[in-house]
Amino acid sequence: MVRVLAQGKFDVLHPGHVHYLTESAALGDELYVVVARDQRVRDRTDLYMDEESRRQVVEALGVVDAAILGSEGSIYDSVERIGPDVITLGHDQTWDEEQLEADLEAHGFPDVEVVRIGPAEGVDIESSSTVREAVKRREGRGAMESVVDSAEDA
Repeated sequence: MVRVLAQGKFDVLHPGHVHYLTESAALGDELYVVVARDQRVRDRTDLYMDEESRRQVVEALGVVDAAILGSEGSIYDSVERIGPDVITLGHDQTWDEEQLEADLEAHGFPDVEVVRIGPAEGVDIESSSTVREAVKRREGRGAMESVVDSAEDA
């Protein structure tokens, strides 16, 4: 049985995510998705959904066997927990495949294959930033106020 691990923020789910996860699932028998923790990505982006909401949305997709929240420690904790044969990267994720394979080997995972999933053809919306910008143009600059920030202020 081939176990595939995909990972990401999945803050504003869009067709690019569906493509990434569908292509990832096709590489094996089980697809596990690691959803990034709020604390690990908050400094790089404004989140619109909290981590548990993002995990629930991803897990509801039919191609996903299980969605878990990533580790609050090392990213390799999730690799150890899941034990994947394949780790997939989205076309716009910044990881270098060869460097990731070397890092995996250095952390005791020498047999994990890293596969980059290419962009979907004929899809206009391939990134969360594309969605945010479209909403801002349509509804105004404040239209995509962070739900996470709003909930924390309540």
